Amino acid sequence: MTTLFLVRHGQTVWHADNRYAGVTDVPLDGAGQEQAKRMGLWAAEIGFDALWCSPLRRARATAAPAAATLGLMPRIEGDLREVDFGMAEGHTLAELDPAVVAAFHADPVLGAFPGAEDPRTAAARAAGALHRIADRHPGERVLVVAHNTLMRLALCSMLGIPLSSYRRVFPRIRNCAPTELRVEQGSASLLAYNLPLPG
Repeated sequence: MTTLFLVRHGQTVWHADNRYAGVTDVPLDGAGQEQAKRMGLWAAEIGFDALWCSPLRRARATAAPAAATLGLMPRIEGDLREVDFGMAEGHTLAELDPAVVAAFHADPVLGAFPGAEDPRTAAARAAGALHRIADRHPGERVLVVAHNTLMRLALCSMLGIPLSSYRRVFPRIRNCAPTELRVEQGSASLLAYNLPLPG
């Protein structure tokens, strides 16, 4: 059995406007840096055997304080990068064609934004990455820093929830709020979601 603590990166410079960042490499803002520091203190209290993160700058910057307090080198996993949102990258929903937004709201998988990565592909790569990480750390506790949409898709895939329900079942993963997942023999169990950090 491996315990994964999935953490979304800290707040970024695009959060105020609720812009889709996706694979755009936007940095953390001041609030996001403070969230990352708090997560680093929390990680030291919990104790982890390994630390993995997305290659995007906002995830690596979020993982850095935890790496320092834990004395661990973050391991980069390319399959933990966020979903590419295609034409929505850098935009808010209000800036997009209403018909595109309506299709997305009706079914975020079949109605994914034009030019976006297929959410089914994203779910498969994310779940695959988490299972590989779990296999490499049997019996250990692992911190994984990644992204909002990617992790919601992965959770649905690993827990047997229809992917088209990811926005309803998991409305949002809060910045730096841990989600605890137990992975054992190819199956997964959700133990906690959006845990508040102390302080």
